[in-house]
Amino acid sequence: MKKKEIKILLPEPRGFCAGVVRAIEIVEKALKKYGSPVFVRHEIVHNKYVVEDLKKKGAIFVEELSDINDVTRPVIFSAHGVPKNIPEEANKKNIFYIDATCPLVTKVHKEAERHSKNGYQVILIGHKDHPEVIGTMGQLPKDQIILVEDVEQAKSVNLNVPVAYVTQTTLSVDDTKDIINVLKNKYPNIKGPIKEDICYATTNRQAAVKEIASQCDIFFVIGSTNSSNSKRLVEVAKKAGCKKSELIHNSKKLPINDILKCKSIGLTSGASAPEILVQNFISEIKKHCDVSIKEISITKENISFKLPSSVN
Repeated sequence: MKKKEIKILLPEPRGFCAGVVRAIEIVEKALKKYGSPVFVRHEIVHNKYVVEDLKKKGAIFVEELSDINDVTRPVIFSAHGVPKNIPEEANKKNIFYIDATCPLVTKVHKEAERHSKNGYQVILIGHKDHPEVIGTMGQLPKDQIILVEDVEQAKSVNLNVPVAYVTQTTLSVDDTKDIINVLKNKYPNIKGPIKEDICYATTNRQAAVKEIASQCDIFFVIGSTNSSNSKRLVEVAKKAGCKKSELIHNSKKLPINDILKCKSIGLTSGASAPEILVQNFISEIKKHCDVSIKEISITKENISFKLPSSVN
């Protein structure tokens, strides 16, 4: 019996960004230099495959420094960044730490600090309880930074002091613009970043999804459920014309019956998802369908970040 023919549209760029590559490399190089175990506070990046792979190599993941059972071993802070009190706690306990915070997140931290020092009340646009937001909020005293998650919250902000804003790096580009527009209407003199805080990788991956979503019967984003940028890609695909869009972690979860009803599939991956998961997904579909693949590239990325000297 002849297999069903199906086209897979693969947008480019997809998958790992420079900050994720750097963070994973820091853990791997730390393991080589210092031996195992190396502790990592929080998931180094939000992807189960990556975390499990690093566990096999000797990394131990903890949520708090108090969970570390051997303070003589190095600890690595995740790519999402940490509040100021975390390195302070590490210093008090004489724990050697390596900071794998993405440089683009560090940029947001410095912006927030600069605005605060200059007398501005800082508004952080982001998602409550996300580690990056917790880290950015933790750069300033609680009364100097407030969180705004959506347009309605932006409308309800009522401040009689100079105002500045920063944003989480992995937000929806379009949703964030709407929130910023509300804030600018309320506070015409509001200070913002010289260059937007949403990172290049988030922007590029969302633009690539927009390019192809309307051509797809179903759209899959490969990424973990706690990955903010992956969840935003699903939302972008739906808004861009593919109502049946979903987040999927691995090929074992494939909804084959739905796929067999389609002529074209969109497939991308979040910035913390390795390309091997995309290829595994395609291999699984090939068991059931005759697959043709069309890659659509909107831009090339050649950004890389330096590693800290402590792992070289």
